[in-house]
Amino acid sequence: MLIRITVIVLIGVVAWAYQAARPPPPSVCGSPGGPPVTAPRVKLRDGRHLAYKEHGVSKEVANYKIIFIHGFGSCRHDAVITANLPPELVEELGLYTVSFDRPGYGESDPDPKRSAKSLALDIEELADQLGLGSKFYVIGHSMGGQVVWGCLKYIPHRLAGAALIAPVVNYWWQGLPANLSSDAYYKQPPQDQWSLRVAHYVSWLTYWWNTQKWFPPASVVDNKPEYIFSRQDLQIISKVAGREMHHQAQVKQQGELESIHRDLMVGFGSWKFSPVDLENPFPNNEGSVHVWQGDEDKLVPVMLQRYITKKLSWIQYRELPGAGHLFPLAVGMSEAITKALLLGHK
Repeated sequence: MLIRITVIVLIGVVAWAYQAARPPPPSVCGSPGGPPVTAPRVKLRDGRHLAYKEHGVSKEVANYKIIFIHGFGSCRHDAVITANLPPELVEELGLYTVSFDRPGYGESDPDPKRSAKSLALDIEELADQLGLGSKFYVIGHSMGGQVVWGCLKYIPHRLAGAALIAPVVNYWWQGLPANLSSDAYYKQPPQDQWSLRVAHYVSWLTYWWNTQKWFPPASVVDNKPEYIFSRQDLQIISKVAGREMHHQAQVKQQGELESIHRDLMVGFGSWKFSPVDLENPFPNNEGSVHVWQGDEDKLVPVMLQRYITKKLSWIQYRELPGAGHLFPLAVGMSEAITKALLLGHK
């Protein structure tokens, strides 16, 4: 009798654990009961849709065509570089920028098979469907900056140049010295160490780990400013706090699994390549690659960024003293980043 009761209890616990670990299905935009589709979208090779937003001059008259890739917990409206450029500079240079919702964010369909390669191919197809020509620029911030590594690997022939702004580093990338990677990893708060372990080793538990109530989730999910932001970041936030952000409700409207949790699973999962091993996509100096990093960034370890960019000597690396993760929002930074990428300004 005791054995039978024990078995029943164990089955109940396993069933409960399975249900708890299973996230709810995404509420896809345009589906019955799902959020409405309000943005222009392109239909991709596999039937998914990508929502996008155009900025600047029309692409028909543009001198420079840029695809901007948003970061964690953001969407197409958060094109931080384009949004802060002086309008007169946009007109003078003839800048056209398109930002888009990465899969699962905003109004872009989820992609359960999302990977570094699929994201690069999504970007290539977006460019083709919008008629951006044979080459275009890519700019990515934070997790969006990490996506640019995939572009440099899988579609380098389509790039006119690339800028990675505080790109997220995966502690498990091959080629990173074990001692350096370990040192950077253990500088994180314990809750981030655990959440990234889960995302890397047992990714199917990522949603459960970041929604259960027994242990603290990743600090970016938990929104812990003291763990996420530097002193400069907090100053920047205080200056932009009054801006209206009507689009924030759209960011995770299709569900957290296919937006922020899929970001953690892909960003810190096992990659099929390492940025450390990339080859120069512009051997004849027909374009350039730039990495911008703040030395007080609490989310992206500067020591690993230094190592990667030192190994890739063809990258133009700019380290900003006293800057945190939100430095692109500082006065003058958007202009500096854009001019460096497009015009080669130091």
